[in-house]
Amino acid sequence: MEELMATLKKEIFEQLNLQHVKPEDIAYDQPLFVEGLGLDSIDALELIVLLQQKYGIKLANPAEGPKIFYSIKTMAEYITAHKKQ
Repeated sequence: MEELMATLKKEIFEQLNLQHVKPEDIAYDQPLFVEGLGLDSIDALELIVLLQQKYGIKLANPAEGPKIFYSIKTMAEYITAHKKQ
């Protein structure tokens, strides 16, 4: 899972074109929204697109979004549990 989290971190930074911080500066369990990286609802849509394009995962229940996208680690756990083989 460590490799997936490192890859995911890079993909997020590329997808969102983040310039105010480097991928290596973000901890795997650091919140992505509000007090963490400060991502917003537009960024959340981009993360949903990332899941669909890179991992073939469609978010079944939008209400799960805050839990899934809380951190790099929670995203990696969701991908591991739902990725199509």
